Amino acid sequence: MDKQPWFTPLCEHLERSGEIGLQTACYLREKKISIAFKKDKPAVGAAWTPLRSIKINTVYFTPEQIENPRLLSLVVHEARHLQQGFFTALSVYGELDAWQVDFNFQKLLTGEYPSPIIAELCALPFEYDRQILKHAQTLMQAFAGKGYRIDLLPLYPLPREIRYRLTGKA
Repeated sequence: MDKQPWFTPLCEHLERSGEIGLQTACYLREKKISIAFKKDKPAVGAAWTPLRSIKINTVYFTPEQIENPRLLSLVVHEARHLQQGFFTALSVYGELDAWQVDFNFQKLLTGEYPSPIIAELCALPFEYDRQILKHAQTLMQAFAGKGYRIDLLPLYPLPREIRYRLTGKA
């Protein structure tokens, strides 16, 4: 018996939503990523775990809403973090990547970005540039609010951040 009866329909919606959706659905199936609906803090829409699972906040979504563009884009976002690996996912660099994939996917589904801040964020080049990453940090916090503690993450993935701090080279 299927423990998550909505998992297959969720993947089918992703597959019909373009290349990123298809890639995400394949990844979720191939890696057997567990997705659970659980209540979390209001500041959290969804989250990845080190145990290679994704939690979707029931404050905002239920399994009956698997066609919701925001829910689908959050699954894409969190799957991207799982693909990045632990150190990249816990960095501003990793967040910029996940936010850009998330909101570009959402734009594909809805036809627009949710705000001008997100449009600006998605236009940033994705590279190891501290000024760009600091600007991304500012934009993310402007959009998500001060409760979104992106300021606590290193700009680069931790091994690269340590190397930068020791040598001054990215």
